[in-house]
Amino acid sequence: MSTLQLEGFTLHYEESGQGIPVLLLHGLGSSGVDWELVTPRLVNGYRLVVPDARGHGRSGRPAGAYGVPLFARDVAALCDALGLKQVHVIGLSMGGMMGFQLAVDRPDLVRSLVIVNSGPELVARTVRRKFDFALRLTLLRFLGPKALAKVLAPKLFPKPEQEVLRQRAIATFSANDPDAYLRATRGLLGWSVMARLKDVTCPVLVLHSERDYTPLSAKQAYVDLLPQARLHVLADSGHAAPLDQPGPLTDAVEDFLRAVDSDAPGTSLGA
Repeated sequence: MSTLQLEGFTLHYEESGQGIPVLLLHGLGSSGVDWELVTPRLVNGYRLVVPDARGHGRSGRPAGAYGVPLFARDVAALCDALGLKQVHVIGLSMGGMMGFQLAVDRPDLVRSLVIVNSGPELVARTVRRKFDFALRLTLLRFLGPKALAKVLAPKLFPKPEQEVLRQRAIATFSANDPDAYLRATRGLLGWSVMARLKDVTCPVLVLHSERDYTPLSAKQAYVDLLPQARLHVLADSGHAAPLDQPGPLTDAVEDFLRAVDSDAPGTSLGA
């Protein structure tokens, strides 16, 4: 376990391996444990840095409003403190949003992006999405993280044989500080860097799970706006792909990172 003091709070992170740095960013209401089934394979070839965002996991829970730009600044400060440059950034859900923010704010820092079941904005453009957001905020505000956990876990892991993963998700979400979780959730809603996608010039791999909350078409739409990106589908997977399909996800990530690092002719990601 390692920590870094930032703006009056302690940021927790795990670090392992050697080589080109890889930053693994977790989802809302979770922590670096999102990646614990992936890191054993990646650690053999890379220097892995896995932080807990402010308000999450073992990091501090400072007062004030949270949001994607703030989470991304924390991560950038961590990378700077560790002397990391040209980092492969891999983000799940909220972590993918942080990855996009880093790519537009600190292009010098980002070598490549892997976006897992996420996108460059979280804006409610339909009645259904507005209802989903309102329901989540209502559950958090009045009933707390445990009530929300009981709603989310079956959606993340719907199969009978995924009971262990469901219980794990309930335990993880229930352990959140109610106020910090609510502030983090509010901080994501309405966020967007869609207008800045043309500035994301690094290679991008977008991973889409077949049972993700957002459709494949939504991800293809923003992939088409990126200068150098491609889309890959993870079969028989839900939103939390690093946990329900860690093998296929890691295979896709390793292939992508090798292509980026080799910079070999014919490995263009825009095709």
